[in-house]
Amino acid sequence: MQNPYMNIKKLSYYILFLILSPANLFAASNNLGAELPLYSIIPFLGLLLSIAVMPLLRPLFWHHNYGKISAFWAILFLVPFSIFNGIDISLYYFLHTILLEYFPFIIILLSLYTISGGIHISGKFSGTPQSNVFIIIIGTLLASWVGTTGASILLIRPLLNANKWRKYSVHTVIFFIFLVSNIGGALTPLGDPPLFLGFLQGVSFFWTTKNLFIPMLIISTVLFIIYYFIDTYYYKKEDIRTNEEYMDKTFSINGKLNMILLLCVVFTVLISGIWNLNINLDIFNIHLKLQNIIRDFLLLLFTFISWQYSAGEIRIKNHFTWFPIKEVAKLFAGIFITIIPAILILQSGTDGALYPLINLVSDNDGSPFNLMYFWLTGILSAFLDNAPTYLVFFNLASSSSMGEVLPAEYLMNEIPITLIAISAGAVFMGAISYIGNAPNFMIKSIAEENKIKMPSFFGYMVWSILILIPIFIIFSIICF
Repeated sequence: MQNPYMNIKKLSYYILFLILSPANLFAASNNLGAELPLYSIIPFLGLLLSIAVMPLLRPLFWHHNYGKISAFWAILFLVPFSIFNGIDISLYYFLHTILLEYFPFIIILLSLYTISGGIHISGKFSGTPQSNVFIIIIGTLLASWVGTTGASILLIRPLLNANKWRKYSVHTVIFFIFLVSNIGGALTPLGDPPLFLGFLQGVSFFWTTKNLFIPMLIISTVLFIIYYFIDTYYYKKEDIRTNEEYMDKTFSINGKLNMILLLCVVFTVLISGIWNLNINLDIFNIHLKLQNIIRDFLLLLFTFISWQYSAGEIRIKNHFTWFPIKEVAKLFAGIFITIIPAILILQSGTDGALYPLINLVSDNDGSPFNLMYFWLTGILSAFLDNAPTYLVFFNLASSSSMGEVLPAEYLMNEIPITLIAISAGAVFMGAISYIGNAPNFMIKSIAEENKIKMPSFFGYMVWSILILIPIFIIFSIICF
């Protein structure tokens, strides 16, 4: 395995170069978004389209060049943006995005991925419908606290091992993606990347726990019931006598150090959201809160401890590699950079080039059209990526008609249904396609490594459309 810390020295030099750069950085005018043309978001759309299409059309080329493709779209945005708006403004927004949004985002994912990869679960899981439902329920409950990525990695292999004797197990993996890799992560910022972005924007840690608990519980329960009946139907067609041949004889959890580290991650993120030291580190008018700096440092420390002191055989059993987190890091670096003009335009309200989108999610009196917020956020999350999609509509909802950027407290307290619609759309509908959320493709790959013939991109969508869309339609009509 390649050590992820070998490039820290190079990264340190790069950051030092940026900090010592002679540019006189300053906060740009709030009217910049109103001046940006619509075509400035082409690099953002191009990158998302590349993520959606190229793995399907040119999988080998994408596998070897996704980082270069992400960098291409980022440069395609940064160079013209710098030419027309100045190096100072361009570098300011670049640093603002990297320091306040991208670094915290990728650090939390890195810590959860590394730590959960050091935990191995095996046990007396029989592969019966009751046993499978139990594992998926546990994963759904864990997803909000160790992340959809962490819960998926923890439980997908025990589930696959329990079902090795089953001829029909594709549906089990599909429902695992629905629930553990997506819907189960709706209750905390740790659960799913878009909610963590909301946390970084000022949404309180337990806001989603309080407001999305009932929707998540109802939708999950309906899916548990549907899955149980489907799995029971297929189970009756199996040769149950082969069960004992594949069934684990003992239950065990290896990697107890990493279980403690997971609790440390949860506690650290929680404390950073409620512990305000009122101390900022200012770098070129970019205000870095001290509690957030401490949080990110501790998360990296936990990650290092996990990697350095975990038993290597556990990661071997889990088939742990750095590829998934490297892919996410490279692609999201491009996404966070190219999304800058889209966010600025949306923040400018009706003065910006995306005013038709604002009108689409607003009633005639200017109030939010929550049903449309849910479906637009959800559909884009399904086919693009739910984290940047959430960020776009979060900023859209927090932008007044006068172009003023309203704080997260306004969304939480004055228009909470709108924030519920955005959050639910981003998290729930990330399950509609393989590319809707980072763990989806990861689980598909792990399942295929275990000789399970997963459906194609569109084959998977047949399942999601038939099962999820009717549930979401009923949910949205009742709630919004």
